[in-house]
Amino acid sequence: MNPIPAKACGPGRPKDLEKRAAILEAAKDLFLEHGFDGTSMDAIATRAGVSKLTVYSHFTDKECLFTEAVREKCIEQMPTALFDVDVSGSLRDQLIAIAQAFFSLVTSDASISLHRLLTTGAGGSTKLAQKFWEAGPQALQCAFSGFLEREVAAGQLQIADVRRAAEQFFCLIKGDLHARQLCGCANASFDKAEVDAHLAAAVDMFMCAYAPLRQA
Repeated sequence: MNPIPAKACGPGRPKDLEKRAAILEAAKDLFLEHGFDGTSMDAIATRAGVSKLTVYSHFTDKECLFTEAVREKCIEQMPTALFDVDVSGSLRDQLIAIAQAFFSLVTSDASISLHRLLTTGAGGSTKLAQKFWEAGPQALQCAFSGFLEREVAAGQLQIADVRRAAEQFFCLIKGDLHARQLCGCANASFDKAEVDAHLAAAVDMFMCAYAPLRQA
């Protein structure tokens, strides 16, 4: 199951991609600095070096811009090619690569700041949180579910409920390390060796749980 491409938020005519990128970068920074309610389209336009009319020509409203900023951040760190199945390669290596990219995404300063923004209520309404969920975590789960379905079809895994398995995988990858970081614990900083060991253990557990049954 491949993720369904997001519908364009603008009117659909060709746009200046450099200006669009500048708007998204400005939006990412300002949403994290001032929250959703504290960020205006005027401020985004000023930071991006474009007119407010240009901002609205690319994005219909602030909610749409927020959604696109979240989606762009996820694609930036977890491109769709990451979920392409290589039947000739090692499944474990592919899962490790996905795990590394996801862990880097969720433990980045931007992700932690955005999580706190939404959970403290400073990010706006429940509707905004739902938009974040759909553009970020849900989209990644959908892409990974597609990856798992193709691996099941290739006989590399045996999974009855692919959607649930995708959810379990990402929860395993977050683990105690991410939980400590969210809590702001003093020992929340971790070195590469610790992360690598955690990700390897999580992937091995996942593969063990969904390994295909072998005929005796």
